[in-house]
Amino acid sequence: MAGQPIRVVIADDEPLIRAGIRMILNSDPEIQVVAEAADGRQAVEAARAHAADVVLLDIQMPVLDGLSALPELRRAAPSSRVIVLTTFGERENVLRTLEHGGAGFLLKDTAPAELIGAVRAAAAGDAYLSPAATRHVVERLAAGREMTRAKEARGRVAGLSEKEREVLALLGEGLSNADAGKRLHMSEATVKTYVSRILAKLDCENRVQAALLARDAGL
Repeated sequence: MAGQPIRVVIADDEPLIRAGIRMILNSDPEIQVVAEAADGRQAVEAARAHAADVVLLDIQMPVLDGLSALPELRRAAPSSRVIVLTTFGERENVLRTLEHGGAGFLLKDTAPAELIGAVRAAAAGDAYLSPAATRHVVERLAAGREMTRAKEARGRVAGLSEKEREVLALLGEGLSNADAGKRLHMSEATVKTYVSRILAKLDCENRVQAALLARDAGL
């Protein structure tokens, strides 16, 4: 809600890591860390109990690891946006994060300003991948599961209008709404409206999923 801080849950099994993340986020007056969790099960409970806007989720944790906790989080706290923040940037980790509806994927060497920006983006309903992770995902997806994914993707985008397909193609290039607007000679607000319509038609939770679909469809 406007005027209220972004409510964040930090889930990591290392207390020092949690303390460092808390310190970074607390430097932004519009972000409030409402709870910490030491494992995936606690993360699910904390997100639900505190009505978290954003959950920062480590992968390697006891009881329930982050990637297993992610789908449970999406069910138990559907309004919470989940960003995976990890040391392990392997392809499979990134893919599973996105397939389970994660709103972002960051490595723990991310700069503090980028972490804050990712939290803000997720809270605003957008998705955030670090540039390196974005390139990694697009390159690996292009190499794997191509035939079945491409066929499915082409079928899904077939129902889009020509202009919607143009906007989707620019999402696939990683362009922001502002940059896409310049390319298409549209206002940023108009592009945002198109993006919302595209996400609804394609049943995508965020623009990252739509961008991957655009690449799979060959746009």
